[in-house]
Amino acid sequence: MKPPPFAYHAPTELDEAVGLLAEAGEQGKVLAGGQSLIPLLNMRLAQPRVVVDINGVAGLGGIGTGADGVRVGALVRHSQLEADTAAAAAVPLLRQGLRLVAHPVIRNRGTTVGSIVHADPAGEMPAVLALLDGAVELRGPAGARTVPAAEFTTGPMETALAPGEIAVAARFPRPAPGTGTAFVEIARRHGDYALCGAAAALTLDPDGRVTAARCCLVSAAPVPLLVDLTPRLSGTRALPGELDEAAAAAAERSDPEDDIHASADYRRHLARILTGRALARAAAAASADTTAAPAADTGAIR
Repeated sequence: MKPPPFAYHAPTELDEAVGLLAEAGEQGKVLAGGQSLIPLLNMRLAQPRVVVDINGVAGLGGIGTGADGVRVGALVRHSQLEADTAAAAAVPLLRQGLRLVAHPVIRNRGTTVGSIVHADPAGEMPAVLALLDGAVELRGPAGARTVPAAEFTTGPMETALAPGEIAVAARFPRPAPGTGTAFVEIARRHGDYALCGAAAALTLDPDGRVTAARCCLVSAAPVPLLVDLTPRLSGTRALPGELDEAAAAAAERSDPEDDIHASADYRRHLARILTGRALARAAAAASADTTAAPAADTGAIR
């Protein structure tokens, strides 16, 4: 299939791009990597009158890593961020999640911020942002604003973006010392959207006891499902039985749907199994982190 007719613009300045989108209102779409938008256009599930290509806009392609975390510009490709050693060292969950995004050819073109804006309930990067309490930087006709992850995704493929606004960057905070993270999922084929997935972060004190634990489930609810497991695991040593109980509690919070790929019951079962695996891997990483030397302070995110 072919997309419906639309006006195409390729601005070179951010203010110009914002102006074009503001003029188009709800009939405007932003083109960055295009790995989500182009299929929607071709299937005519999206029929904008205006497409604004921001690939020529300067200043949107940088990765900034500092003591407080990683800032990812709107034009940073998944593969570029996945290969960034400084970003992976500061926020390991970024690389852990990115390796599960589709196939290499798609990661070479698709953008991390674009994936977050697409807000697919099966997407990995919205879950990464939610688990880390990240935020999205927006620029629109009224100026700039920053929206916390908890407020950004409002429903399946729906976000807090207002007409005329562009997501210019995403911020991923650096986890606290002694924190381990992990991301696991199951798909029918490697690279397909996950039938279910779980990201986890778990923090241990120097004595090996849990001080914080949380998980975020994908394909288990209309939006990334963030579950705080600290009340269940605080003070424990993250033993297998303790993690299994916490995983079962997280799965009970899930609200999956039946579809042609899997039943809701099967997805709920996967939520329990995968959360247990993610917590165990995060605990192992946290244990290793508590014995490692602290990372050098490189300053604030640029």
